[in-house]
Amino acid sequence: MHEQQILESAMRRGLELAARGPAADTNPRVGCVILGPDGEIVAEGWHEGAGTPHAEVAALAKLPRAAQDHGAELTAVVTLEPCNHTGRTGPCALALIEAGIGRVVFALADPGHAEGGGAERLRAAGVEVVGGLLEDEARAFLSDWLAARAPQQPVPRPRVIAKWAQSLDGRAAAADGSSQWITGPEARADVHQRRQSADAILVGTGTLLADDPSLTARGADGELLPGAQPIPVVLGHRAIPAGARIGAHPAGPPILLAGDDLHADLALLASRGITSVFVEGGPTVTSALIAAGLVDELLVYVAPVLIGGPRTALGDIGVPSIAGAPRLVIERTTRLGADTLFHARFNREESDVHGTH
Repeated sequence: MHEQQILESAMRRGLELAARGPAADTNPRVGCVILGPDGEIVAEGWHEGAGTPHAEVAALAKLPRAAQDHGAELTAVVTLEPCNHTGRTGPCALALIEAGIGRVVFALADPGHAEGGGAERLRAAGVEVVGGLLEDEARAFLSDWLAARAPQQPVPRPRVIAKWAQSLDGRAAAADGSSQWITGPEARADVHQRRQSADAILVGTGTLLADDPSLTARGADGELLPGAQPIPVVLGHRAIPAGARIGAHPAGPPILLAGDDLHADLALLASRGITSVFVEGGPTVTSALIAAGLVDELLVYVAPVLIGGPRTALGDIGVPSIAGAPRLVIERTTRLGADTLFHARFNREESDVHGTH
């Protein structure tokens, strides 16, 4: 049999295997066939539903020991591009690389932003990759899943970076409300540098009334850092006192947002050309933005101090149980004097529920 016919036959077998997966599952139904050097099928697998091994991993688990020793001569035929994503399971692209598979043939490229890129990862590792085999058949088979994955046009909004400083036990202030200074000078200098890199800096009226912040990016001696200053933004209904320091902000009067519709508020900022917002709004504002799914990055400055008491760094963010807690990816940690900065982002695709296969 001609090699092309062998591959097409294997791909159709992969689609047959994929059909064994649950049709009502939020994940794509995927099948995988592993061929030996002579084109014979040496292992098969399919995705049996959310939380179970992906098709490639299932097939690799059934690979005979004799075949494992000759991975470079094997071809994995998969109905969907191997994922490049860590969710409940690791990236299938990495599993194939670690197994020493020499060639990967897939039908349909993965449309997911987080899940896609498996082909590039495989090629970078020296694996031969062929895409598009029986693509139309695979597309027709996955039509319902693809329709559900079609991107919706998002409402434009700025990138939101939320920052707070806290004690080791998660408090943002002492019982009397004092919070200056939980962290040391190195951490505060880092905050000011990051303030200046954002288009705007946002606080709630509670923080404004309690602390009377200037919302500027400053140096160690209180001087304004050179360059443009972040535009001040205040969220909430309470009036700004006439003598508030924010009234003398070098970037001009603050933008006032009611806070009744956070999505609309951020869309308004985007309409004014603001592409990034640095949030120092206190627990109430920060918690509301997190609960609404509007925070993209977290900068958490942790000081080696214990405070105790009720003044926690975050309030209610809509988490009913541990199972529903949003998972974070720690991009990096940085020592700043005695303090530690945790730079994190939300792992919005960490669950298979978001469509990884």
